Amino acid sequence: MVHFDTKRLPLLQNQKATASRDYLFVAIDDYSRELYAAILPDRTAASAAKFLLRDVIDCCPYTIECAYSDNGMEYRGNASHPFAVACVQNNINQKFTRIARPQTNGKAERVIRTLMEMWHDKVPFMDSEHRQKELCRFVNFYNTVKPHKGLKGDTPFEVLQAYFSQSVV
Repeated sequence: MVHFDTKRLPLLQNQKATASRDYLFVAIDDYSRELYAAILPDRTAASAAKFLLRDVIDCCPYTIECAYSDNGMEYRGNASHPFAVACVQNNINQKFTRIARPQTNGKAERVIRTLMEMWHDKVPFMDSEHRQKELCRFVNFYNTVKPHKGLKGDTPFEVLQAYFSQSVV
């Protein structure tokens, strides 16, 4: 199961209050805590589908069986909803949190808090491109260097490495 969520990012220092906001999309694997993240210009179903296809599925070394998200319009809709279509086309089931209960998507909520505290609030970004580049660097750090208490001090990379080495035997 992979948990998904979205956060509206604060304006950059040089942006005017009337400027459009960027959105942070995150996906975190329930087992390994491997993180995927991207900044997109809006919070639409099309952007969520793009994130799923380009930034998660194309990069993910394992099969995603279930996408777990809140009931946001970017994730939930009818049969023609872009995110739902992307899930169906990739044999991914969808599950949703209970309405008005964001804590039931705690892994995604917590990783957003970690991202904001350790990445966004620490770096004075020069522009959107710089913010995106630093996000990529942080995600790499998070997945390969940062020890995780919930993983007994291991990194997501180490957990996946152990999982795949057992699967081969």
